[in-house]
Formats: sequence, structure tokens, C-alpha cells
Amino acid sequence: MSKSPIPLGGLEWAVFVPAKAVPFLQFLIEKHNFTLKIVNQRATKHGDFRQLPDGSFQITVNNNLNKYQFLLTLVHEIAHHVTHQKFGRVQPHGKEWKAVFQHLMLPFLNPEIYPKEILPYLANYLKNPKASTDADVNLSLALKGNIAETGKSFIFEIPYGSLFIFKNVIYKRGNKRRTRFECLNMSNKKVYLFNQNVEIEVYDK
Repeated sequence: MSKSPIPLGGLEWAVFVPAKAVPFLQFLIEKHNFTLKIVNQRATKHGDFRQLPDGSFQITVNNNLNKYQFLLTLVHEIAHHVTHQKFGRVQPHGKEWKAVFQHLMLPFLNPEIYPKEILPYLANYLKNPKASTDADVNLSLALKGNIAETGKSFIFEIPYGSLFIFKNVIYKRGNKRRTRFECLNMSNKKVYLFNQNVEIEVYDK
């Protein structure tokens, strides 16, 4: 996996976030001692924070995120770093991290940074932030502008009974159960529940 390092004092990362967010982000990056890297898309996470073997700290963020996703992910990871500095070893997404994340996000809850179509969902999510924004279906869809990646569709967009591919497995879309869809795995014939914001490929028979 190729990685493009972002120098700690530079502003190369600024093109990845809304312009009005740059000054406060620059303050956070300069205040806290870590290396920021922008990396290729990872299927299982948008970003991460870790302490390297030499004792230094590193934050990575995926390069395929739009500006609103990138900003939220970067602050999410900075919150892990600040939590580590303040509290040492605690639950990764426990009460300490939640409080730090909420505090760090406050300056960005601004209509000049996040559009009005996103702000209500973001504010609601921050009342009790989860480990992943993808777990909040409404926020996830709003951050993406209700537009799936090129060549993909959201599962709620395909008709009942349609076949689709998810992680190289073929499924059949079934009934909606409250907020999720029942989908039949065509290989093992087991039914799995999919969130509405899951992006899939339509199976072309």
C-alpha cells in the first residue's frame, strides 16, 4: 500500500478539508505531536491512530473521502491522540474519547464548514458518537450526499429480489426490517441484515 506522508508543518492536507476548517485544524496539528499520512482507501476503516515502535505517534486518513468525511475522520483520530495524552490507556471509544471528540468537533459545527443538509445529523451523532460514522445511517448518507461510489448503489436503491455483490459474495435483497434489509447469501443460504447505507454492486447475470 502506498502512503503519501504529510509534513507536520505543511498545509498539503488542506485540500482534503473545507477551507474554513483549515485554521483550527492547523492549530490542532501544530499543538499535538504526531505524523499525519494520507493513504490509499482501506475497506475496513477511514482512518487510524497508533503509537509507532520508536514511541512517536501517527495518524492516517484515507485519500478517497470527501472533504466532510475527511474532516470528521481526522478529528476523530486526533481525539484518540489527545485522549491517549490525557488519560493513557482507556477504552478506545469510551467516555473519555467521546468527551474529547465532542469538544474538538465544536468549532467545526458551523454552516460555513458543514452544509445545513449535514449539520443536524452530525449534531445528533455527536451526542453519543460511535466508533464509526458508518454505524449512523443518516449521517453516513448525508456525508456522502446520498451518492454512492462510481459503479455502486446503496442497497435501498435496488428492487426487492435483486441480486447484488458485496465483498465478492452474491446476495438477494429481501424485505426491509425496520432500518435494515434482510439479504440472502446465495452461497450458504443464510440471511444477513444490511444497513441502508451499505454500498453494493448490482449483479449482472
